[in-house]
Parts: sequence; C-alpha cells; structure tokens
Amino acid sequence: MISQFFVLSQRGDNIVFRDYRGDVQKGSAEIFFRKVKFWKEDGKEEAPPVFVGISEIFFLLRIARVIKDYLGLLSEESLRKNFVLVYELLDEVIDFGYVQTTSTEVLKSYVFNEPIVVDAARMPPLGPAALFMQGNKRMPGTAVTKSVVAHEPGGRKREEIFVDIIEKISVTFSSSGYVLTSEIDGTIQMKSYLTGNPEIRLALNDDLYIGRSGVSSYGFGGSSGTGPVILDDCNFHESVHMDNFDVDRTLSLVPPDGEFPVMNYRITQEFKPPFSINALIEEAGSLKAEVILKIRAEFPSSITANTILVEMPLPTCTTRVNFDMEHGIAGQTADFKESQRRLEWNLKKIVGGSEHTLRAKLNFSQEFHGNITKEAGPVSMTFTIPMYNPSRLQVKYLQIAKKTKSSNPYRWVRYVTQANSYVARI
Repeated sequence: MISQFFVLSQRGDNIVFRDYRGDVQKGSAEIFFRKVKFWKEDGKEEAPPVFVGISEIFFLLRIARVIKDYLGLLSEESLRKNFVLVYELLDEVIDFGYVQTTSTEVLKSYVFNEPIVVDAARMPPLGPAALFMQGNKRMPGTAVTKSVVAHEPGGRKREEIFVDIIEKISVTFSSSGYVLTSEIDGTIQMKSYLTGNPEIRLALNDDLYIGRSGVSSYGFGGSSGTGPVILDDCNFHESVHMDNFDVDRTLSLVPPDGEFPVMNYRITQEFKPPFSINALIEEAGSLKAEVILKIRAEFPSSITANTILVEMPLPTCTTRVNFDMEHGIAGQTADFKESQRRLEWNLKKIVGGSEHTLRAKLNFSQEFHGNITKEAGPVSMTFTIPMYNPSRLQVKYLQIAKKTKSSNPYRWVRYVTQANSYVARI
C-alpha cells in the first residue's frame, strides 16, 4: 500500500506529489529530502537507494519505466513539461494507495493526454556511449528516448524496433590477478514502435544451452571466447512463445507497448573479463606509502569503454595523496576523498587493448605496525562497454511478420556490458 508518491528535484522542491491516504505527517517530502541530503548513518555520507525495505523498490522501478514509456525521456525537464500527463498516469496506476496496473498497454485505454516531447539532444552529451553501430548505420544512444504514444511530425509513426542485450558482470580477482568468481546477469530488452502488433521472431545462437546437463566439456573454450554458450538459468516474458525454441533457438512474440524484458538469464560459465586489474601498495618510509594501479582493456581495439571509475579504500590514517597520472589522456582525473579515505580514478574512455597506470603517494599521520595491505583495498571498478558482451549470446536475426514494400521497419540490435561488482583484492 502506498501512502504518498513524490519526485523531488536536486534542490528539494516537489516536481510531482500525490498524497493517497492522508495518513502521513505534513512536510514528509522535506523530511525525506533532508534525510537523504545530510545522510550520516552507517558511517557513510551518501544515502543508499532504499533505507527502510525493498518491497516497494520494484514498484518504483516499474512506474519509472511506465513514465519513461510515455515521456520518452525521464528527466526533470520532461516531468515538469508533462506534469498533467504524469498525474493522469499516477491516478490510473494507484487508487487510494493500492496499485491497479503498471502495464503501458493497459494504460493506453485510459490515459489520453499527449506527451510534450523533450529534445534529448539538448541533454548533457553522453560521449562515445551515445553512439552504437549496426552495420554501416550509426544510431544515437538516445534513439530509444521516444514516447511509445507520440507520433512524428505530420502524424506519422516511424516503424522501429530496438533490442538491447544488456549484461551486468560480477568478477572478483585475487591479489595475484587470477579470477576467483565470475558471473553474468543478462537481459534481452525490447522496445517496439511498430503499428498493428506484428509477430516478431528472434533467433539466438544455435549452440545455446540451458543448464550444464548434456553438454560435453570436450572442446569447451571457457575464457578463450569459443565453445557453446551455457545459461545456468533463464526466464521469459509472458508474451514469448517457445514452440520452436528447442529445435532452432527461436522465440516468437507479439511485443506489448513500451519497454519490456524478453528474456532474463544468468551465466556462471567461465568468461574472459573485459579488464585486468593490478594493484600494489608498498611502504615508502615511516609515514609514507605508494600505490600503483594498472588496468588493461582485454577487448578488441575497435571497441571503447566509457565512464570508467576505479576506487580504492586507503588506510584510515591517510592525510594527503599526491597523484602521478599519464600525460595525454583526455578526461582523466584522480581525487582523494578525505572524509571517506578513498581514492577515485576517473577515465572518460578506454580503447580496447590499451593499458593505463596511476601512481599515488600517500602520507600518513602515524606509523604502521602491521601489514599495510590489510589496511587498504579492495579495488573496485565500474564501466560501460557498448557493442560488447562477454557471454557471446547473439541475436542472429530479427524477423517482423507482415512487412510491406511501403513499410520496412528499422531493426536495431545493440549490446552493452556494465560492471555490477568488479573487485580486485590487494
């Protein structure tokens, strides 16, 4: 049951506010904002995404997706310009605190306001991540920031369908650089702008297996990048028909309106991590130490990773850090977060096959009488790699039924890899 729903700006003012039951004290939005902005609990300076329970987070994620389906772009500007439409959506989704539906397709029968489209090009640039490739076509990463109910100028609707293979990887390295654990959580995400609800056929790898039973280990390539693709487990959207899946690995479905996951999957099969991390910390005197961080991109030079962040907790007695960075690397920064005793290394992009090193000289307020490596680390890393997926799961083809010569829909298939938990011990 939902008592209130509100969206606040970074300044704390209400962009959207609905009080459904009147059982919450006045000023709750301001109390919430101050609690988040001045968070000091658990020894952390940033509030976690959820600090009471997780039961409502799934609803919040779903309603964010519904609003994005209608507005195309989820931002402060799009919410302010479409506040009438957003309130209409909220009134249909929630009735007296009880969730009625979060289906974009169902809501289209009850919500009649047209969205005011916000130009995504005026939003902050996304850098290299804003471009994806399909053959010789270039497609902006903001191509899916369109409303599923709005039309092109002139009342026409451009026939398009987008399929994203998004993989979030978790890897733990030993202090020697060996992989201790590795896992892929993946999803095939679809967003359709097709009229007439045509049937879609999606073909995956021929050598795709679900579960390890019946799969011979002979010739299995593992981290070498060859061999079959083995999913530990997976699940499919309710609209997916699997009549031929066991025969030719094809899925057929009539896509509902809006964005939805066609398939979720998990892989613990060994794979080659996209980055290798080497971290070293050594004492350099009674009150000094040196940290050397080295990362290498283990993917082809035709691929570029974006928005890379490397973090490393430092000894609690660290008072000052001096950095020695490589020259000629655009968009590279390093910082010492003194209150959190944490080193942060940011790189705007990394080209496949390249290697980068950061050196940091630490100053301490007191001498160490133990092993300094136990006082620092582990090193963690976040990144995004467009057009790359370590699982090698592929969409072989995407067929649309009932095409005509006058209507040949655009079909975009994109791959994105992100770090979920990428950690190296020292």
